[in-house]
Amino acid sequence: MRKDSQHNPMFFLSERLEFPSVEKANAEGLLAVGGDLSPERLVLAYQNGIFPWFNEDSLILWWSPDPRMVLFPDKIKISKSMQQVLNGNKFRLTKNTCFEKVLESCSTIKRVGQEGTWITDEMKKAYLKLHEKGYAKSYEVWEDEKLVGGLYGVAMGNVFCGESMFSSSSNASKFAFVRLAQEYQEKDGLIDCQLYTKHLESLGAEEIQRAAFIEILQSHN
Repeated sequence: MRKDSQHNPMFFLSERLEFPSVEKANAEGLLAVGGDLSPERLVLAYQNGIFPWFNEDSLILWWSPDPRMVLFPDKIKISKSMQQVLNGNKFRLTKNTCFEKVLESCSTIKRVGQEGTWITDEMKKAYLKLHEKGYAKSYEVWEDEKLVGGLYGVAMGNVFCGESMFSSSSNASKFAFVRLAQEYQEKDGLIDCQLYTKHLESLGAEEIQRAAFIEILQSHN
């Protein structure tokens, strides 16, 4: 452990399978540095409201922000135009039929104001292993038998921890997100969106205190 530039504790992980308390995270939500991306460590992280997020030339960084962006599925906002898409037959949804393709698409799609990707080769290998163990899930959107959108994340009981989404056709990723919300509404579950964005807010997601999120997470596991 050492102090960072803002005099907050900075925890460096060893080979031991453990994390510090999420209350030790700094103001930005950074909790720890280092460790590995083994399935066992990733599962432990998600069980405790922690996720990895780092650039290709960086050490592994582990985060647990406060507040936490979440979607209570019954609060999903569906516009009239989106409802028409849902009622139509433009898109078809599948689950876990091509996880690797969704992962790759999320890593390569161009995003406004973003250079490169945080979904590095190391991250891809880690989440493929997590998928093989049944934790990481993908939702795929098809148009005329072509993959045009989707999302992936980690399922922890009735909490779905969203990681990334992509769309190469208008409304495709939103279609996947709404279908995900509808599924988890039936489960009385929760969708973890991790960090605030205007787009997620427009879909009904909101920020809650980290402590409240952890309580929900533990009650659903």
